[in-house]
Amino acid sequence: MEDLFEEFLAFFFPHIHREVDFAKGYQFLDKELQQIIKSSNTGRRIVDKLIKVYLLDGSETWLLIHIEIQGYEQEEFPERMYIYNYRLFDKFRREIISLALLTDDNLQFRPNEYRRSRWGFELLCRYPIIKIIDYRDHLPELETSSQPFALIVRAYLQTLKIAGNVQERYSWKKRFLLELYERGMKRETVLAIYKFIDWIMTLPEELDAKLSEEIKNIEETKTMSYITTAERIGLKKGLEQGMAQGVAQGMAQGIASIVDIKFGEAGQNLSARAFHIQNVEMLQKLMKALKQAQSLGEAERMFDEIENSGAASRAS
Repeated sequence: MEDLFEEFLAFFFPHIHREVDFAKGYQFLDKELQQIIKSSNTGRRIVDKLIKVYLLDGSETWLLIHIEIQGYEQEEFPERMYIYNYRLFDKFRREIISLALLTDDNLQFRPNEYRRSRWGFELLCRYPIIKIIDYRDHLPELETSSQPFALIVRAYLQTLKIAGNVQERYSWKKRFLLELYERGMKRETVLAIYKFIDWIMTLPEELDAKLSEEIKNIEETKTMSYITTAERIGLKKGLEQGMAQGVAQGMAQGIASIVDIKFGEAGQNLSARAFHIQNVEMLQKLMKALKQAQSLGEAERMFDEIENSGAASRAS
């Protein structure tokens, strides 16, 4: 979303996109958002974003875009949307527009408002929501669309459809990456979408290496710059953080990112455990293992095994 913010709004919230003056730029307000999330009992969520935009009418507003990335419904979601909105307004006295993007596969889970009422008092916080699975009814339009997020949504929906089938995932991942190159997009756009597809369509190490070699050969024939492994999103985040905060802490941040993307708030305990590990080798093993984990329980077992092996090594 940060790499392709204008395209994100145009695809998911076109009515908002039409009123934003992108010529004046926009700004991600991570510091301001963290100030209110740290004091909230709902906990930190990496996928919440606060963006300052300017409108065509000359005014300024802040968009709070909450991307709920998890595979199950959560009763407290509307309350969290309301809490974040009023906390931001209370602290900064700015117009806050809350938006939600839901990636779960429950057709009935559509929490678009928070409401309380008693004795004549009524509180209502209603916000627009987008459900990714709704796009399953529009696949023909997505296949012909030149919008970057049309390809991103197709890749996500296909990943849900073939969950657990590694060979199918390999074939579809290759298909999406080849299609990505054929669309003639800017390298920055190609890189952003490549990272996303590489993250959600994880493969076993041997198949990943095979696909990387195939893609590299194709890139060479098309005279395109090779997207290196170091540019892949999880490792890249770890390396960037590592240069500023130390390799171990940076890798822990990369692990927290992967955990949050895969398991949402349910995985917060794993993220906290990662930040207590200072051994770079153990963190490398965790990051590699987590990319393959298909469930929270499996991820927890991986944590236990790697931490226990590290403790045994120190004891010996």
